[in-house]
Amino acid sequence: MVGEAQDAQSARTPGEQPLSGFPLRAFDKLRYADTDRQGHVNNAVYATFFETGRVELADRLRQVSADPAREFVLAQITIEYRRELLWPGEVQVGTRVARIGTSSIGVEQLLVCEGLVHARAESVMVLTDTGTRRSTPLDPGARATLETLMGR
Repeated sequence: MVGEAQDAQSARTPGEQPLSGFPLRAFDKLRYADTDRQGHVNNAVYATFFETGRVELADRLRQVSADPAREFVLAQITIEYRRELLWPGEVQVGTRVARIGTSSIGVEQLLVCEGLVHARAESVMVLTDTGTRRSTPLDPGARATLETLMGR
């Protein structure tokens, strides 16, 4: 997925924004407490920024198929760090669905600050039954919503 995102990034036309193919957007503030001894935002904080974007996705799904007995859990995340982030500032997280499975979804995300991509992430979220703690199939409403959130 990241390779495809890189290809999409390099194939952009002049003036096109890096998040143009990412239908969900979230924002987060860079905090001084996010920095480390080197003075840049610590790599571990990037995972938190990407979580902000995934929560937007989960919330969108709750709006169409709210069921307190089912929730998404993060099964996998891979982060590619492209450039350092420096405090102060604000980041934008773009999120799109890359793959829809029986009970899981593949998610692609970009972390952008001042128009530049600072990191990319790929993750897998699995819908689980809160009682059994096992995966459970996506319902038709969730599938339909997920299809609208697939990037180009």
